[in-house]
Amino acid sequence: MMARVFSAALYGLNGYRVEVEVDISNGLPSFTVVGLPDVAIREARERVRSAIKNAGLDFPLARITVNLAPADIPKEGPAFDLPIAVGLLAASGQIPGDEVGHFTLIGELSLEGWLRSVRGVLPIAVAMERSGQRLVILPEPNAQEALNVANLGVFPAQSLGQVVAHFRREKRLLPAAPSPVKVRDIFSWEDLADVKGQRGAKRALEVAAAGGHNLLMIGPPGSGKSMLARRLPGILPPLTPAEALEVSMIYSLAGLLPPGGGLLDRRPFRAPHHSASPPAMVGGGAVPRPGEVSLAHHGVLFLDELPEFSRKTLEALRQPLEDGQVTIVRARGGLTYPANFMLVGSMNPCQCGFYGDPVRECTCSLKQIRDYRNRLSGPLADRFDLQVEVPRLLYNDLENPTSGEPSEKVLARVMSARERQLARLAQARLFYNAQMRTPHLRQFVRLDRASRSLLKAAFERLGLSARAHDRVLKVARTIADLAEQENITEEHVAEAIQYRSLDRGLERGLKLSPE
Repeated sequence: MMARVFSAALYGLNGYRVEVEVDISNGLPSFTVVGLPDVAIREARERVRSAIKNAGLDFPLARITVNLAPADIPKEGPAFDLPIAVGLLAASGQIPGDEVGHFTLIGELSLEGWLRSVRGVLPIAVAMERSGQRLVILPEPNAQEALNVANLGVFPAQSLGQVVAHFRREKRLLPAAPSPVKVRDIFSWEDLADVKGQRGAKRALEVAAAGGHNLLMIGPPGSGKSMLARRLPGILPPLTPAEALEVSMIYSLAGLLPPGGGLLDRRPFRAPHHSASPPAMVGGGAVPRPGEVSLAHHGVLFLDELPEFSRKTLEALRQPLEDGQVTIVRARGGLTYPANFMLVGSMNPCQCGFYGDPVRECTCSLKQIRDYRNRLSGPLADRFDLQVEVPRLLYNDLENPTSGEPSEKVLARVMSARERQLARLAQARLFYNAQMRTPHLRQFVRLDRASRSLLKAAFERLGLSARAHDRVLKVARTIADLAEQENITEEHVAEAIQYRSLDRGLERGLKLSPE
């Protein structure tokens, strides 16, 4: 006998429908799954066999063939356990098959027949809604995740037995009701008022947040670079509904979205260890998974001790930084994940950490300083719009009882600047200044004679690249937006040039790698 049920799978972030065809025929007992299944799907044979028996049902002793169509796309994960089991029961006549084809079935089975949660339910639900599929049966822990998609009938189940009773019309599954709960426990916000001193670095942080600019902080150990970076998400505008859905889809695919809640409502903050490999950073693996750049989508990727990361890992960031997405190519095809993030890095000025420090003497030779800084290539350094020095804190700064500006107050200025950018860039379908490219700069960034003369002098004296020149213009535009001024003045350009610390280091003989 033959039965056909429906499930769904993911190819990157894109979901697609999978037909699970089950055929039971005469012959020696066997159980074969075809259609490019991975190891987890092949092992489903044993889980399904035990789950059916322990649910008080009969496992057919015959030749069983299961085909997952389309057969030319690799499939992975245990989410096909439930559709395979239901298909077997329908093909063997233990449940009626007339209603089975109306539902999409997703879920992993335990040996006792209980349903376990699976990852990637949210992007699958989005794909179902776009393709016109309306009914889904899935594990109870995944129900609220699927309900974030409108116009979808979600029927949660705890066990295979409940699903069988539903199709036998003995006890129907009830549709899940949406929960008002939002996921708030993945990322925490810390207040900028906790950071003592560092007025210049805080200003740079505000400019970076206002324009969505990449930021590099250079300073001795203990100067507060990591504290500042961890407070950046608190002064970024909240996620829009579209951004929240996109970020939540990535975290669902990665298995990092907590059960029982709604969409993520805070911007991601990712801080991988410097031992991270290129696949961990940009994504990869036999079955490609999103990497740190995608997990930081619409948020912040913080690389502490930047020069300690491997050269290959750092260079892998260049393409995602320019394109806002990362493409992973394998023999069987390529996957594209979104990767539109703010890159924030921190580094010491030299290997010992005290070059230029007024208190502790640097023990590095000029060659050692050059070698240390050359771990960060010139092309990657160019992609930091702001390169700022974070000096040693003075004792008076630490003992000053006056708190700095709270994040809430800085956020208000950032939001005002973002609104100005959104109004200006709407016709170009951009959202903030860092997204502007050369044609946009010609359209939206105009300098007066004094400002242009100052930029020309800096370009020639500091040996700025064309990319660095454009980034100075973007930062100057953001500074003007924070000042609520439509015209960019010489003062705004001068401040933007001050945020090129590594370029100014060329004058002191501390040249970066020219490659």
